[in-house]
Amino acid sequence: MLTGTLLAIIYSIALSGDVVEAISRAGNLSDLPFDENDHLSTHVLAVPAGKCGSLLLEDTVDFEDGSHGHQWMELEGEAFDSVFGHLGAYADFSSDEVTDFNTDCLAVCLEKGTLREVVARPLPHRYFLQGKVDQDGDGMRVTEASVQQFVMSDSCAKVEYGFVNYHDNPIKMYWISHSGQQVYNQEIGVGERKTSFINTFIGHKFEFYDSQPNEDALQNELLFDWIIPNHGIIGFKNYEFPHVPVEGVERQVQQTLKSEWRRHEVVKRTFSPLAFDKGRLPDDLYASLGAYWYNNRDVPHVVHEEWGRHKGVFVNYWETDVNFIQIPWHLKKRWQRRLRELVEAWTGVELETTDMYGMREYTKGARLLSHVDRESTHAASLIVNIAQQNVSQPWTIEVHDHADRLHEVVMEPGDIVYYESAKALHGRNTPLQSGTYVNLFTHYRPLNDPDWYLRDNPEGTPEPLIDVGTCNLVGKPDEYSKGAVQCQNSAIGPHLSPSMFTATCADDMFQWWKSVGPRDETVEDNDNEEL
Repeated sequence: MLTGTLLAIIYSIALSGDVVEAISRAGNLSDLPFDENDHLSTHVLAVPAGKCGSLLLEDTVDFEDGSHGHQWMELEGEAFDSVFGHLGAYADFSSDEVTDFNTDCLAVCLEKGTLREVVARPLPHRYFLQGKVDQDGDGMRVTEASVQQFVMSDSCAKVEYGFVNYHDNPIKMYWISHSGQQVYNQEIGVGERKTSFINTFIGHKFEFYDSQPNEDALQNELLFDWIIPNHGIIGFKNYEFPHVPVEGVERQVQQTLKSEWRRHEVVKRTFSPLAFDKGRLPDDLYASLGAYWYNNRDVPHVVHEEWGRHKGVFVNYWETDVNFIQIPWHLKKRWQRRLRELVEAWTGVELETTDMYGMREYTKGARLLSHVDRESTHAASLIVNIAQQNVSQPWTIEVHDHADRLHEVVMEPGDIVYYESAKALHGRNTPLQSGTYVNLFTHYRPLNDPDWYLRDNPEGTPEPLIDVGTCNLVGKPDEYSKGAVQCQNSAIGPHLSPSMFTATCADDMFQWWKSVGPRDETVEDNDNEEL
């Protein structure tokens, strides 16, 4: 006799791909398959308990490739309420009126790697709503689909997967059919700029051969084979750069800060009182972003970011590893669209997307020099804290407001910081003491206005907060984002730096960079050269 809320209803069906052997029934979210880190350990295709499970199994003859790595589950009780309840879906799915899955049932695809705390909130397009899929959750882009079409779409089994090659030569890529036939797909060039993303399906297999020495790559060395597990990317070898000291770092930093200071003074238009604010990701966005990171958090998915002398001293790549996870194009567009809505609500301005970088992983010792972003494209931006691991103390985001006062913002996974990135100097000058931080950066500007930064503020724009009266340290010197500094005008918020540092020129920024650097850092002598 089966006990507890996890009841197994066993069905066996042979499919051309994998085999669906069971539909499990979950009464609580804790019955879902989580790993030791509280992330989903497998993809899940879930339906309401009742007749939908058996109807789904009857339809599996139309599934060309089986379950595509998804565990099939029926949800009841708290599990059903958590996952489907917000849809207003409280029909009796055990009723005799439930006869056709496509018109009478609901389904959802839960992504492997999703954190337990947000597992009940996947992105809207992952829901099957009685023959319809609401792509954005707002009723504006609703498509009709059968359950088979739903499972074979990017709602479920169709994924994007990328390949970045740091092998000595280009690589030839072959898809392996179910019969074992090697079908040529493409050649992957060397380097980050030659990264290739493809649309494929969970469970599909590929082989990768050296392009040298034979013209027929199948006669060359088999370098790698790979079965697609989820949305992701994989690197062949890794970008190599040694931690070799860079000559004249202090001089370069000083020169860079002078340039960044001048640039931040050029921007006229503002959007908010302080030039930044802190917020939180919606659960469904956090679920998707977090799952992508979790599924690609280790080598060979994460590779060294391509830094070097030509990119300046903004990141101390010569001292510590800076890792990078590239993100796929179509999934990125979904994220960008939703994140843009958040930034539009903050700025009160209609925006267009200009850029989204991949996920950058900072490691112990990392520093990010204060800077501003490109004026024409980076008007309003977001820092998204995707994850952090083994962190012994906060590694604050440093943002200077419209009066050049320093704010130090503590971020937890799922937090976001809005900031006027071409106007407000921002960075992380204090070295990361331990562990890793994983951040995503996305950027926007006013719609169809590349010269926005040269314009005066339109009527109705919040006034920049300049005078806040007398300020006093009332907390501890290392107490961040908790109101350690109180000012006569409380609109200054809780993030004002306990250092009470205000910059008046580029040299102030340079002195700050030196003062918060590693204590054992050897500082070069200034040569008093005019920079």
